[in-house]
Amino acid sequence: MSEPKPIVLVAAVALVDVDGRVLIAQRPEGKSMAGLWEFPGGKVEPGETPEAALIRELEEELGIQTWASCLAPFTFASHTYESFHLLMPLFVCRKWEGTAMPREHTALKWVRAARLSDYPMPPADVPLVAMLRDLL
Repeated sequence: MSEPKPIVLVAAVALVDVDGRVLIAQRPEGKSMAGLWEFPGGKVEPGETPEAALIRELEEELGIQTWASCLAPFTFASHTYESFHLLMPLFVCRKWEGTAMPREHTALKWVRAARLSDYPMPPADVPLVAMLRDLL
């Protein structure tokens, strides 16, 4: 039996605009999986709820504000990487204030759900794409 891996809790969000497009963000150089596209979000700090983590991360990473009442739990990813196991709840958000800007990412793109699979993503994000396609 292999060594148990630490579980990392990361909250992510599918921001959906009025045209039904989803925002994806490109991971910057110097980070693991650089160049891959992901749903915005980040690590949930000790004592923090996933919703609070997303509100904080969206402000830090994209410069937008949203509220817990606008974050609808949608699905989750559970994926084992080499050195840790990722547990990632994915929320859907259709209401926020501000214009998303890439503060920590290389680029941002608004993409139709049917085209999300055209963008290379981390392994944990890939199964979420089909579910979003069915929703949208």
